[in-house]
Amino acid sequence: MENREDLKSMLPFLPLLLRSSNLFWPSQVVESLKTLSKGPFYSKVESGELLFNAISNIRDSLALPSMHRLSPFSHEGYALFFDELISREEAAKWFADVVPTLAKLLLRLPSLLESHYQNADNLLNGVKTGFRLLGPQEAGVVFLGQELIGALLVCAFFCLFPVSDRDEKRLPTINFDHLFEDIYSSYSEKQENKIKCIIHYFERICLSMPEGSVSFERKVLPLEQLPLCVFYPKADFWIKSVVSLCTLEVHSSGFIEDQSSGALEVDFANKYLGGGALHRGCVQEEIRFMINPELIAGMLFLPCMEDNEAIEIVGAERFSNYTGYASSFRFSGDHVDKRDVDSFRRRRTRIVAIDALCNAGMEQYKLEYLLRETNKAFCGFLDQSKCDHKRLFRDGGLKGSQCIQAGKDDDVMVKDFPMDEAPSTSIEVALNGEESVKQVIRYSNKKGSWCEDPEAKIGIATGNWGCGAFGGDPELKSIIQWLAASQALRPSVSYYTFGLKSLQNLNQLSRWILLHGWTVGDLWNMLVEYSSQRFNKETNLGFFAWLLPSLFAHEAP
Repeated sequence: MENREDLKSMLPFLPLLLRSSNLFWPSQVVESLKTLSKGPFYSKVESGELLFNAISNIRDSLALPSMHRLSPFSHEGYALFFDELISREEAAKWFADVVPTLAKLLLRLPSLLESHYQNADNLLNGVKTGFRLLGPQEAGVVFLGQELIGALLVCAFFCLFPVSDRDEKRLPTINFDHLFEDIYSSYSEKQENKIKCIIHYFERICLSMPEGSVSFERKVLPLEQLPLCVFYPKADFWIKSVVSLCTLEVHSSGFIEDQSSGALEVDFANKYLGGGALHRGCVQEEIRFMINPELIAGMLFLPCMEDNEAIEIVGAERFSNYTGYASSFRFSGDHVDKRDVDSFRRRRTRIVAIDALCNAGMEQYKLEYLLRETNKAFCGFLDQSKCDHKRLFRDGGLKGSQCIQAGKDDDVMVKDFPMDEAPSTSIEVALNGEESVKQVIRYSNKKGSWCEDPEAKIGIATGNWGCGAFGGDPELKSIIQWLAASQALRPSVSYYTFGLKSLQNLNQLSRWILLHGWTVGDLWNMLVEYSSQRFNKETNLGFFAWLLPSLFAHEAP
């Protein structure tokens, strides 16, 4: 265990000790958890205030440095929620049944991690899947069992994770002290209901522990040319593309997470995964992290995304229903997730986190920012495991054992590979300092490959990414995502407008474009021309009215 690089990378961020190949809690922590596990009659923990005192005692036993102090009003937040905001009946059940079970789960954390590392090297042939820090430009995947995720989230609830090195590594917040502090320092119903989602998750796993797994993948489009992968495209790549545009299905109502087609669902992410989920945030990303709390585990070991990166999470189970959005968000009860599981026991829920430019204003119309946004979406939507791309860069009959890569100056190179040597996902092509290729997963059509089924037709489910609080132009962002999905050879985009008036003609526009047989390059070139005019104040029209004035003349300002 001491020699495992993956474990070494995580030890500074875990509250456990390692000695003689064993992970363990300090003895005082074990005693405190054993006391809690015996229930309130023995532990005397029967209120939010006493629970926080118990948490503080455990933290003291870990001898965390003074810089690890909890947020100032977290104590009051725990007390407010458990002693005033939930009913006495709910509180009694929580302290009698849930807290003891959570304590038992924490006691099992060392053995759960040891078991994880023992099996991580055998899960996929030659592919690292162990729990580790997946840093910037380090493409790779981590598989975690749902029980282990549960234990890690209990650690977060108990605020036991060390935090001193997290800022240096550009890691998001992970302990729950801010989540509870904010309910006291600036009470809102949305914050109360966010916590209710988390508490409901803990209640559910204490009744019946799920036995599946969740994968967390850092996807990277390398900034320099590497063999066996697609790298970060330049503008010329998009200008010359002759890939056909995919189907665009527009939904004026409904939600991304309720789609039933098995599509890759877009998380309108902050560059720090989870955004304000553990603070006061309560928009699309934060809500998803509340109803699928296992997503929070990724915040422990995935540093913030750079422009050429995305994060894909497969298998996170949904536990809660909800109504509303932002200030009107409310927990509305239990959700039984009925989605099928794959051969790795992951729910067939695929979520990709891509972060848009924030408050770019008129800058969003500059070519460099158009390129940034389109490449960001392309990184998230691309599945490079499908190596026999016939149309990824240009139409043409490629053999099933051929791979395409962009060459210098965006020329196209077609290279033959033996079938057992063809690359899988970019994603497993990693950069590390001077190393060019850290790891390449061999092509495999075998059932059980961790990436997407090569025969599956998996579309994209998305919406107003980068709009709203991020200030993006909805017409611009909808077209950017359509371009990226088409270039990534996705069969379709299901676009949820959430009733946004500016997108009421998106369906009509897309039908016209598809009817006229436009390619990705055709649409990209028009978008660039429009954006240049918009940036230079030569037009004040929206893209739809500018592109098809005869259809949308009534929208002129």
